[in-house]
Amino acid sequence: MKKLVVGLGEVLWDMLPGRKYLGGAPANFAYITNLLGDEGVVASRVGTDDLGREAIQRMERLRLPVVALQSDPTHPTGMVNVSVDQKGFAQYKIEEPSAWDFLQWTPEWQTLARNADAVCFGSLAQRSEQSRATIRSFVQATRPEAVRIFDVNLRAPFYSWEVLDESLQRADIAKMNDEELPKIMDLAGLARSDEKSSAQSLMKQYKLKLVCITRGARGSLLVGQDGHHEIPAVPVKVADTIGAGDAFTAALVREYLRGSTLEKMNQAANRVGAWVASQAGPTPIPKDGALQLSLAEI
Repeated sequence: MKKLVVGLGEVLWDMLPGRKYLGGAPANFAYITNLLGDEGVVASRVGTDDLGREAIQRMERLRLPVVALQSDPTHPTGMVNVSVDQKGFAQYKIEEPSAWDFLQWTPEWQTLARNADAVCFGSLAQRSEQSRATIRSFVQATRPEAVRIFDVNLRAPFYSWEVLDESLQRADIAKMNDEELPKIMDLAGLARSDEKSSAQSLMKQYKLKLVCITRGARGSLLVGQDGHHEIPAVPVKVADTIGAGDAFTAALVREYLRGSTLEKMNQAANRVGAWVASQAGPTPIPKDGALQLSLAEI
């Protein structure tokens, strides 16, 4: 049975030299969720400008529902200037203000929240007080059995400990990378040690069900209530890393919703993340329209 999974937060254009990609973690996450067979919905906001209209057209081509995409007549559609180094790793300069800084809590979003089986939200979209309040309302409106995933995204200067602390308190799953983990431990005033022990401390402090640490080329670590699992990265030729972490999260959530083991969750997430990293942009089209064929080559 399909699960309703919401990517909540920013939709924007990743502007690279000579090309651009529709992105933002919620859109990337929802796109891969759809490819994996669930119903991924983006809850965000775009402007009524040319980039906003193009974003809607692009989402429709990607078969991403636009029913929860708000339209802003005042503020521009989000943009991020992206530079990619020789190894394919991306650096980001995020424009502000953007339409997604003005997310509105509406009856339509309240209904979406009540129906969602899972919602994934991050820290970046909470850089404005209005969007932060809306995201808080959305997460609070989900059913008790829904899964709430906090995907940490520390883009300086667009985060604060207040936002991180509140988000961790509302989450069932916390996902971050190995560079973000020590920063969070320091901000939380928790003793920093090895990654597994640090993840266990976060889990205890915030009553989390799962903590995920992505390690880039070193793979990932999952720490659950009954154990842990770590796995090396799937070796691929990296085209760029844009959206690879979001794809990882989408596969992780899909397996979590089905009660998979930590090992199966980790394997699926790494495989899907590696496929996106091997392709250009965050929303690649699967080979012959079939994701399994694409993943078979990884």
